[in-house]
Amino acid sequence: MDLQIVPVTSLNPGQGNANVEGTILEVGETRTFNKYGRDLSVANAVLKDASGTIKLTLWNDDTKRFKEGDKVRIVNGYVNEFQGEKQLTSGKFGKMEKIEETSKPAELTPEQEDVADSLNKSETIEGIPEKKPLDELDAESGFDPDKDPMATGPTEELI
Repeated sequence: MDLQIVPVTSLNPGQGNANVEGTILEVGETRTFNKYGRDLSVANAVLKDASGTIKLTLWNDDTKRFKEGDKVRIVNGYVNEFQGEKQLTSGKFGKMEKIEETSKPAELTPEQEDVADSLNKSETIEGIPEKKPLDELDAESGFDPDKDPMATGPTEELI
């Protein structure tokens, strides 16, 4: 099933399942606040595609993950309206990811192809020890995770 990408100018307030691709033109200052005992972060951004622009709301980790110039894809986003202006967000059920520009790969010279071929071969290089599973390395070094206070801890309490 192919993802149907829609232009930002066709989005309407209250619309869910919005699939959009564009470039972040600007990202505003991140604000933090507490809601229901949780610290939240939010930043307003502007997303542009070939049809136009829309305000993009970035929440929590997304305020740090994305920056001006990033090309992004929002899947299952949600459109709302604030003070008469449409805003797009990935919302509770959507996701936002960075995407790379698709471009034709450069052609390699014969010398570059030889180097690429040699890098793709799995050969043992002298002086570099062979990979070993961690449990073998632990046994060789005398490391015992059961006796290391840093290897154990109150992980249940943190969750």
